[in-house]
Amino acid sequence: MSPHDPVITPTTGVARAGEPRMVVSVLEEMRIKALGVIDDAVVELSPGFTAVTGETGAGKTMVVTSLGLLLGGRADAALVRVGAKAAVVEGRIAVAPDAPAARRAEEAGAELDEGALLVSRTISAEGRSRAHVGGRAVPVGLLAELSDDLVAVHGQTDQQGLLRAARQREALDRYAGDAVSVPLAAYRKAYRRLRTVAAELTELTTRARERAQEADLLRFGIQEIEAAEPQPGEDVELAAEAERLGHAEALASAATAAHGALAGDPADPEGVDAATLVAGAHRALEAVRAHDPALAALADRLGEVHILLSDIAGELAGYADDLDADPLRLAAVEERRAALGQLTRKYGEDGEGMAAVLAWAERSADRLTELEGDDDRIGELTAERDALRVELADLARTLTEARADAAKRFADAVTEELAELAMPHARVSFELKHSEDPEGLDIDGRTLAFGPHGTDEVELLLAPHPGAPPRPIAKGASGGELSRVMLAVEVVFADSDPVPTYLFDEVDAGVGGKAAVEVGRRLARLARSAQVVVVTHLPQVAAFADRHLVVHKTDDGTVTRSGVKAMEGEDRVRELSRMLAGQEDSELARAHAEELLEAARSGA
Repeated sequence: MSPHDPVITPTTGVARAGEPRMVVSVLEEMRIKALGVIDDAVVELSPGFTAVTGETGAGKTMVVTSLGLLLGGRADAALVRVGAKAAVVEGRIAVAPDAPAARRAEEAGAELDEGALLVSRTISAEGRSRAHVGGRAVPVGLLAELSDDLVAVHGQTDQQGLLRAARQREALDRYAGDAVSVPLAAYRKAYRRLRTVAAELTELTTRARERAQEADLLRFGIQEIEAAEPQPGEDVELAAEAERLGHAEALASAATAAHGALAGDPADPEGVDAATLVAGAHRALEAVRAHDPALAALADRLGEVHILLSDIAGELAGYADDLDADPLRLAAVEERRAALGQLTRKYGEDGEGMAAVLAWAERSADRLTELEGDDDRIGELTAERDALRVELADLARTLTEARADAAKRFADAVTEELAELAMPHARVSFELKHSEDPEGLDIDGRTLAFGPHGTDEVELLLAPHPGAPPRPIAKGASGGELSRVMLAVEVVFADSDPVPTYLFDEVDAGVGGKAAVEVGRRLARLARSAQVVVVTHLPQVAAFADRHLVVHKTDDGTVTRSGVKAMEGEDRVRELSRMLAGQEDSELARAHAEELLEAARSGA
């Protein structure tokens, strides 16, 4: 039967009639190569409930580790089997085309293989890690993103995580759904803005002296530049004028000599000048130009030269007459240049001249306006801060009310589940506590400490039997009780916020007897709507599985190899017998194993 079919008929003979499973995503199989004690094994999983068992040290935990690697877990070169170049984990996950994981994978360039997502992770003996999804190399971080939509992993460390107040608050918020998530999103947005505003206020108020000093320096510089009234390009123009005034006599002499060479010197009637010579040449050509067009063209050009020489000679005469070697003007120019040079050294940049000085003055004027407006800015920020605190107080109150309502429903649901897990008298409750802080939010006459999640401190309490006071589960729950509380929490979540696949690593730790049977039954019920994979050492739990896998190992004296084998029929009875009594062929153990399987079949 296809893993996409809604009704699963297990091959193990533990089918419970009338219990269809609707699973959106299914981890169909994993192949593990050179990982820890596992040499090469294929793990084929049931769409329903798969139990993984085996003797201590056989490598059951490697199954959990393998899935963790497929989901973006941390790679460790120590996981690579001794003597191997690399460890490889490959997985095949059936996903619906419109599932979030499928869409995210396709965005990364991955392709589905007949409705399945192929995922692989390789770890080299040197510690390098590579990931592939749908035939495309991807960052390992993408695997972690996909795992959020595909699998919920629970192990011993997760039980310890449930003891932390932050995890308990997260669990309550997750159960509450939109009633908490919507106001919490608004609260966090306002909280981030408040922190930004408060930081800017602190900066403005604590650095008032530094800003005043900066403003004085800017103001002095701007006033100094304004007093000098520099003009764009003035320094360049003054440099040219200083050069001209400093060489006025030489310029005048050169202009006079050039004028005489072009137009003649009245004091030397016998002298020959360029204009006279060119005029004579022009006249000679003009007399014969009618006989040859080429010579006529040259005559025209000589006429143009004569006109140009006359114009230049006239301008030289005017230049020489206008040039004034004025020492006073030269002194004034040098004084102005010195003043502008001082501004350039103080406010300009090398090679930029007066343009840099004027640019500095413009920037400084803008900065001075900003600094002088700090008082107004402080007022604006103070008003915004106060408004944000009022908004946060309202949102925090809404969060507290939503959490309190969800806490009652959540606690009742978990308590009901615990009754099914052989804890009929246990009671679970949530306590919402609030710490006072003079700098906190004013809520209903109390000044409460607040953080990024509101003002609530959430604590999960357990009263294991009548008359026992509710105590934090970190102090009031044994290992077995804690395992059952975590399982009850996940079962409750499955009704409100289901995950396609659940992986439990010895969630039944510390549990035995009737309680173990109830854990197995509850996991089977969870498997009605999701895929469940459980690494367990309890036969009472394994008996309820739709598929029973055993991790076994053999030792040839040099290399330890592990494999994974599906247990069916007589093999399964022998494995349950081993788990019960440590002896596969014990008649008493076999009878008990068959009794467990029959109880699981009937759902008793």
